[in-house]
Formats: sequence, C-alpha cells, structure tokens
Amino acid sequence: MSLEKYLSSLYIPRISWSDIIEIIIIAFVIYNVLVWIKNTKAWALLKGIIIVVVFALFAYVLNLKTILWIASKTISVGIIALVIIFQPELRRALEQLGRKRIVTSFINFGERTKNERFSSDTVNAIVRACYEMGAVYTGALIVIEQDMILDEYERTGIEVDGIVTSQLLINIFEHNTPLHDGAVIVRGDRVVAATCYLPLSDSTNINKALGTRHRAGLGISEVTDCITLIVSEETGKVSVAVGGELIHDIDEDSLRNKLEYTRNRNMDVKSFRLWRGRLRNEGKDI
Repeated sequence: MSLEKYLSSLYIPRISWSDIIEIIIIAFVIYNVLVWIKNTKAWALLKGIIIVVVFALFAYVLNLKTILWIASKTISVGIIALVIIFQPELRRALEQLGRKRIVTSFINFGERTKNERFSSDTVNAIVRACYEMGAVYTGALIVIEQDMILDEYERTGIEVDGIVTSQLLINIFEHNTPLHDGAVIVRGDRVVAATCYLPLSDSTNINKALGTRHRAGLGISEVTDCITLIVSEETGKVSVAVGGELIHDIDEDSLRNKLEYTRNRNMDVKSFRLWRGRLRNEGKDI
C-alpha cells in the first residue's frame, strides 16, 4: 500500500473552534482539580485510589470474578463516603470558587461596596498597635474584613462597635483583660467584635514553631477573603495571612504600604503571592 493510499484511509476528525474551547475548559478544570487535590488530604487518598484501580485492572485481566464483584458493589458506597469524608475540603473549594473575580464581578450577594473601605487613619492605628504590642510581647489576632461579610464569626465574640484606634486595640489584647482572648474583627473604620472564635487551619505546611494563634489566622484566611494580622506572643513578630498564605515577620513599612493598597481594592491570593515574592527578593524574612 502506498503512502498516499494509507493517508487517505486514515480518519482525521475535523476540529472546530467549539472543540478547541471545550478542550481548554476541560484542561483548565482538570488542572485546578489536581492542584486542589494536591493541597489537601485528598492527595494521599488519590494515590490510594490509583493503587486500587491498578489492582482492579489486574483482577480484570486475570478474570478474578469475586474481586470484581466486590469492587462493583462498593463503588457507589465509596463515592458517598468520599463526599462525607472530604466535606470540609469540598466546602472550602466552593468558597474559594465563589471568591473568584470572574464570579464576583457579575454577582454581588450582599457584599459591601467599595466606598466602605477603611481610612488611612485606621491603617496607621492598626499598624501602630501591632508593633507596639509586638515590642512588649503581647499576642494579638486582628481580622480585617474585605468583601465577604464575617457575621458568622462576629457572632461568636462580644460586640464592641468602636472606632479603630491603636489604644483600643492595645487595651483589648492586654494580658488578663476580659477581651484579650480570641480575635478582633475590623469592618471599615470600626472594631465590630472581640474574642471571636476562628476556624483552625489543618494545613500540614505550617511551620511547627507557629502556635494556635497563627493557625487560627491562617484558618480564617482560607475560608474568607479577609486580611489577618497576627502578633506573636513568644517572639513579638508580626505576620499577615491572606488566602491561606502567610508572610512571617513583616516589617512595619511594608505592612502599612500594603494596607494602604487595600483601601481601594482587594488583596487576593495572586497579588499577595507577588508581594511576598518581592519581599523575598528584597531579602526580608518571610
């Protein structure tokens, strides 16, 4: 058979623009699912599932009917069990999807408008309080609300509703005072609540030297779009968390500049990572 006849006998499907769009969308979805799996406890489970699938293929090749019957009966139960086991991770993934700008630019489910951003005085008060508390090793956890309303976590604390000042924040976190334990939530130019309980991060990438306060700061940043400031009671160093990402031991000027940046726009995970990269290039400890 000549080469021309062979090529003419081959079936080459026609690819339209819709096919290319579908391929791009499917590749994007698969990539993001794999990235999500790798960053959760599902990564170890995925490797286990691959082993089970290989074993099932081996049983199919050898026609091991009993094993194949057991596998077919447990698939539906296994899917339901996976949903139950990984309910927190699935919820977090959907929350992160809801925070994507491609969605929030078209849909605004009660999120506050841009004209309610905090003022420059609030930025200075927060920064001053953090580093004054750090100088005397007073631990603090300050959650700055962005677009997502934090009513769920606000209700776990005590209502304050006071204008943000450095004196107020320092007094709240002073040792042995009624409000020092827990987190403070800042909305706009006001401290709305103190002693708030936050979800703890279950990430395995957290430095073991960091305690519960840092894990809580990371936890709330994983499930909301807030900016979390953590002052270490042991070292006095100030850290900032956004989207489950942490910058440790940030200097005062860098923190003030970034909070000024967020007065008129959101700090998302992408811009936070770029900022952290610039700090690393400048030789700062992160």
